[in-house]
Amino acid sequence: MSDNTLTHKRIRLRIPKDYHKEPVISCLVSNYGLTVNITAALLGANGIGDGWFDLDLRGTSPQIDSALTYINDLNLEIWHDIDTGSW
Repeated sequence: MSDNTLTHKRIRLRIPKDYHKEPVISCLVSNYGLTVNITAALLGANGIGDGWFDLDLRGTSPQIDSALTYINDLNLEIWHDIDTGSW
């Protein structure tokens, strides 16, 4: 597969309340050139508690790999290739 071939990856991401003011998902778009579709989300009222997001990431394999490295560097909890129908 060529590095320029578009692909997608489904993940579930936990964003702790300490990161609520950080544009984590927005950075996946602006810094890594991904198309991000939020397929499900669980958020506490008024931003209290952690947020859980099911994301469908679309881009090239190198873009997705770089974005996943960014998420790992933030020490955010992530599940790969999730079943989006599980909620």
